[in-house]
Amino acid sequence: MEAAAGGVDDMTKLSYLHEPGVLQNLATRYELNEIYTYTGNILIAVNPFQRLQHLYDSHMMQQYKGAPFGELSPHVFAVADVAYRAMIHEGRSNSILVSGESGAGKTETTKMLMQYLAYLGGRAATEGRTVEQQVLESNPVLEAFGNAKTVRNNNSSRFGKFVEIQFDKHGRISGAAVRTYLLERSRVCQISDPERNYHCFYLLCAAPQEELDKYKLENPRTYHYLNKSNCYDLVGVSDAREYLATRRAMDIVGISTQEQDAIFRVVAAILHIGNIEFAKGKEVDSSVLKDDKSKFHLETAAELLMCDPGAFTDALCKRVMVTPEEVIKRSLDPYSATISRDGFAKTIYSRLFDWLVDKINSSIGQDANSKCLIGVLDIYGFESFKSNSFEQFCINYTNEKLQQHFNQHVFKMEQEEYTKEQIDWSYIEFVDNQDVLDLIEKASVMLIWSCCCRVQSNTSQLVPIWPKLSFT
Repeated sequence: MEAAAGGVDDMTKLSYLHEPGVLQNLATRYELNEIYTYTGNILIAVNPFQRLQHLYDSHMMQQYKGAPFGELSPHVFAVADVAYRAMIHEGRSNSILVSGESGAGKTETTKMLMQYLAYLGGRAATEGRTVEQQVLESNPVLEAFGNAKTVRNNNSSRFGKFVEIQFDKHGRISGAAVRTYLLERSRVCQISDPERNYHCFYLLCAAPQEELDKYKLENPRTYHYLNKSNCYDLVGVSDAREYLATRRAMDIVGISTQEQDAIFRVVAAILHIGNIEFAKGKEVDSSVLKDDKSKFHLETAAELLMCDPGAFTDALCKRVMVTPEEVIKRSLDPYSATISRDGFAKTIYSRLFDWLVDKINSSIGQDANSKCLIGVLDIYGFESFKSNSFEQFCINYTNEKLQQHFNQHVFKMEQEEYTKEQIDWSYIEFVDNQDVLDLIEKASVMLIWSCCCRVQSNTSQLVPIWPKLSFT
């Protein structure tokens, strides 16, 4: 069929299903603020970069509740409704994958999915907050510590998130858990213009003066981990207000005042650690603190982390090797000490983030007796730079795997079914990225093999370092 003046709401209705036709249809619908379009049972969303509140109010939720898929206009609520109904009627768990480029709106879409699932399976709040409220209220905390401004997105998730919503036999939400993975640790120490580090650093620097005095903080421009980029503020966003909002969100999810103080002590300590510099020591390949300023930042960081300054200095300036016979300490040169400093900062930030996730999960509570769940995967977006970090490589690889999942279900399996049933149809050409995945996966196996082997001198062959290990 020919595309209507306002486009078609399902790509499978297009006469010619090719890239120009798809893009033209999406552009036509986008001009009419129709941001959702189906491709069979898959929903395509185009970020409107504005609030369309009428699309997500309670009246809209009521309309989509129980409606057959495809009967109403394409909507993210329809996808959530199908998953919920399948879980209720078939008794099996479902997952919703949200993928796309950075800045496409994945995190906001995930929130809308969760709001709708809470509408379908929520309980009346009789005592305290319901499970679904706690899940939604945890978002500001996770965003403050796991999101950052990138080139494409002012609030980009720099970690993967899988939210499990657990249901009882009556279809009511009985528990939940947030699973996170692959936090972009390198961002703590390395940012490029015009990006920002994690939001929490800027929020703390915009805190009330008594907080700044307590943590001995100044303007964010004075901190090495923040001033690698010239971007300190976000247009239309007050970091001071966001700091107070984050503290309120922490109260709501059950993080005590003492724990909040400990959290921000760690954040402040990381900023001070970044300002520690090293100079050559008297011994060969040794290092010492560069000046009094570095000494101040080290002592302040040690005080905030509640550790001994001398032991902290040794941890940064020396490498410790433990053998069965003795403990060997080897001095590090200034360059190696700087790498040690950055590694320490990344590690404690990563552990802080993991602790926050565990705290949120314990606050929400999981239902050990739940038989069914609906999972929502929010993977951070594909990006390609002139110089991509290893973490970005992992992100892009994950997105390629999701793309293959899409190809498998939309193109491969469908067309194999047509062939099996001898249906008269025209083969649809598509870009299959399986070759890319094979290249990466086989190269990764070879890398692991080479890391676990040594060259045998007499035969020049690779042999396992640990002979008891078997390689396939």
